[in-house]
Amino acid sequence: MPSPSIIDDFGGRIATVWSELRPATRGLVERALQASAGLTPTSRCVQYDARSDIELSRFLAALDDHAAEKTNGLDPEKGGKLKTIADTCATVLLEKTESAEVFTQLVRRAASQKDYRRIDSLADVLNSRFPPSEICELARSADVVVRELANEALARCPVPLLVNLLNDPVDAETARAALRRQIAEYGSDEARQMINMLDRSDEM
Repeated sequence: MPSPSIIDDFGGRIATVWSELRPATRGLVERALQASAGLTPTSRCVQYDARSDIELSRFLAALDDHAAEKTNGLDPEKGGKLKTIADTCATVLLEKTESAEVFTQLVRRAASQKDYRRIDSLADVLNSRFPPSEICELARSADVVVRELANEALARCPVPLLVNLLNDPVDAETARAALRRQIAEYGSDEARQMINMLDRSDEM
């Protein structure tokens, strides 16, 4: 577990962000660090909620920013501990988050580290955890990697779920593009029938 003295070694910003975490959020990081070290995590139940998302996202950003500073003054041992805590925090977010903003943060982090295995893991959670409307939001991201992951996820999304978005003024075009991609890449007859209906409706 990151002791207060270790956290202080990483600078004032990280110490401040850590101190502002709720005990439940700190518990999530501590339990994950215990598990990654091969220790048996403490048995108490730790709840995860939207606020945990925000707190862990801020903590991860502070850790990564400090790691990127060329003048952070960390020796290799402390630098390794910093990386371990940051990677563990990212893993907790990967396992729990349902936020498009946090997903984008994790993708950018993995891409900057050329961690393609983690990018694959992030792609896997899209369809299982995020609703189509959230994936559509990600498909409009300015980040190329995020956008492509989201578009691939939409191309695997069941047609009825995409159809539900066609009346949404924000998501309709993204959903229609996903249907066309399903036709082009997977030869989906269901998607083709829906696109034909939409095209006929547009002509009327």
